[in-house]
Amino acid sequence: MKNLKHFIPFLFPILIIVFGLITYKILGYAPTIYTILINVGGAYLLSPKFKTVKKQNGVEEQMKWLFFKKVINKKI
Repeated sequence: MKNLKHFIPFLFPILIIVFGLITYKILGYAPTIYTILINVGGAYLLSPKFKTVKKQNGVEEQMKWLFFKKVINKKI
């Protein structure tokens, strides 16, 4: 978690770029509003989600990914 902490804010834009490269270079589609929406939607689905939860011992931030079943807690 400590290694990912600095990398996570850049994960969403990196996934948009990766999906764009796959869509435009490998598959050969032209950049239209539909392909851009597919790129951003796919990156949103695969990027981690954060939720703040109030508990008795303080406020924690939970991180959850699409294919990662375990919730990672981080104290704020």
